[in-house]
Amino acid sequence: MKRAHINRKRSFPIIFVSISAAILIFILILSHHKPSNSSSPSSNSINPDSLALPDLPRFAYFISGTSGDSRRLKRLLQALYHPRNYYLLHLDLEASEAERLELAKYAKSEAVMRGFKNVMVMGKGNLVTPKGPTMMASTLHAIAILLKQAKRWDWFVNLGASDYPIMPQDDILHIFSYLPRDLNFIEHTSDFGWKENQRAKPIIIDPGLYHSKKSGVFWAKEKRSLPASFKLFTGSAWVVLSRSFLEFCIWGWDNLPRTLLMYYTNFLSSPEGYFHTVVCNHKHYQNTTVNHDLHYMKWDDPPKEHPTNLTIEHFDNMVQSGAPFAHKIAENDSILDRIDRELLKRSNGQFTPGGWCLGSYGLKKDPCMVYGSADAIRPSLSSKRLEKLVAQLLDSDNFRSKQCK
Repeated sequence: MKRAHINRKRSFPIIFVSISAAILIFILILSHHKPSNSSSPSSNSINPDSLALPDLPRFAYFISGTSGDSRRLKRLLQALYHPRNYYLLHLDLEASEAERLELAKYAKSEAVMRGFKNVMVMGKGNLVTPKGPTMMASTLHAIAILLKQAKRWDWFVNLGASDYPIMPQDDILHIFSYLPRDLNFIEHTSDFGWKENQRAKPIIIDPGLYHSKKSGVFWAKEKRSLPASFKLFTGSAWVVLSRSFLEFCIWGWDNLPRTLLMYYTNFLSSPEGYFHTVVCNHKHYQNTTVNHDLHYMKWDDPPKEHPTNLTIEHFDNMVQSGAPFAHKIAENDSILDRIDRELLKRSNGQFTPGGWCLGSYGLKKDPCMVYGSADAIRPSLSSKRLEKLVAQLLDSDNFRSKQCK
């Protein structure tokens, strides 16, 4: 295969060389107020006087699904793919071996993925139930694999089959290249429903801990016990977490991650509380949180407990939100085709094009079949919307005031 190489600076539109003043000011403020610990967000601050572009980051994506989701995961991978990133795909135990094999064969058959060697498919499915610690265990397992198998990455992103990107990876890489690498995007709030450590409450024990099928509900009463200084947090199960924080969670050089993991073993919706509680109860990480999950979601009204399926009528609001991802979208909804056509500029079965793609465009020809440097990016107007969202989240009126409250 012919491989061309291009320089990032030469392919970079001049309009995107500078970032908004709000983000620069935010990073400069942090750099002049550096905490004593090594996990300060200022550790990757940038100098606005320098003409050099900051290094592009790498994302590690964990994409999971269940029975019947192999086609959706394939489409999601095509929409998300960029040679700089790593991708770990997982079909749970409910999926057939044929589905899992089909997905693995696809990843190996694509010349681009084979060339960059950045897509992995888990050969054995974990049992994952809608509620309970099996979902959390599957996520931690995926993180451990990515830490071991992927050479270097900066942020971890978990996505499901009903998620979809609403901007190209070039836009996300461009904006995140200006951010401190230890920021954790995790929507969270203090769980005031619990009187910390004082309340015995009926809890659901995940049947997946004891059975090989998603069946059966077991109830138990348990006196929960944590140190009095701990505060519980809850929020979105979708996260964008820094590598440094996840190394702490997996390698656990103090007892906090292990203690909370045992605490959440019999906890309803553990993915909506575990990372949130760990990050907000550790002094080195609680000041790295950004209270947003970077997803556009529309909640049912009332009671606003579950996200509704996004449709064409949500398209404009979705775009204007500036979020890089949307949740949740039905498999065959026409909004997916519109996102592909208008936002990702990709045709069915092709990769989302970026600065790394050098081939000619055409309905039947994927421009990414001829590729150059993974450092070459070509941001679109979507990056300006993400820039605006990030600037709002890091504004002095929003950032500190919404951390672990």
